[in-house]
Amino acid sequence: MTPAGRAGRAVFWVFLVTWFLLPLVPLALWAATETWTGTTRLPQEWGVQGFTDTFADGGAAALLRSLALGCVVGALATPAGAVAARALTLRTVPWPRLVSALLIAPVALPAFAVVMGLDVVLLRLHAPGKLGIVLVLVVASLPYTTYLMRLAYSAYDFAFEDEARTLGASQRAVLWRVRLPLLAPGLAAAAFLAFLVGWSDYIVTLLIGGGRFVTLPVLVASAASGTGNEPTVAALSITALMPPFLALVAAGVLRRSFAPRMSRVSSRPTPSDAFRHALPTRGAA
Repeated sequence: MTPAGRAGRAVFWVFLVTWFLLPLVPLALWAATETWTGTTRLPQEWGVQGFTDTFADGGAAALLRSLALGCVVGALATPAGAVAARALTLRTVPWPRLVSALLIAPVALPAFAVVMGLDVVLLRLHAPGKLGIVLVLVVASLPYTTYLMRLAYSAYDFAFEDEARTLGASQRAVLWRVRLPLLAPGLAAAAFLAFLVGWSDYIVTLLIGGGRFVTLPVLVASAASGTGNEPTVAALSITALMPPFLALVAAGVLRRSFAPRMSRVSSRPTPSDAFRHALPTRGAA
């Protein structure tokens, strides 16, 4: 890369980081504020009263509920999206274009109207509120997980699986030693987006849950509707940002850890060289 190119790349990253971090400065100031009348540039008194009030008013329980909801949605929507993407890539389903349109429908349709309609259906079925929240959010996550996994399958060479079976690998060995390692970056990205849908949801949790299932976004919205509690709102907002940021870092680390393995496999001349010593026989599996 030329010096001009490196300089341009550095300027781009500085602009990008500034663009994302600059809005967090007021939140950080308010979260560390005890008293700030607004007549001064900086708070008159510093403290952590916002975080204290956050966890005293049920913030810890709401945080755990949001984490559980995001993890459950990610655990269900990611494999479902992977299966749908594989079926669409291999065209093993009839009318693949119609199936693709149905999978993308939750994004194309207005969310509020869809949730209101599903709420009536779930009420008539007497479905538990928590189960209804999970089901609706999994359906809402499928467009993202399916799209990302279709991108992953577009760069996936099915000849590796065929060669592994030729060498005597069982279906389980093909899944765990061939397919999942090669698709790990796509799976990590899909799981992150599905987790983000479950973690950040407000409308579905409020309407389907009927206000009885209080997650962190619901608590943030409730606190933001009042006045005079800016430190608490800021502390809640910063707390809500941390798990997605950690999940994004984990997905990036997983992607980087599998990138060298994928480059080594793709540089070999034949799939058999990649798996001759890595795959057990059917009897060993």
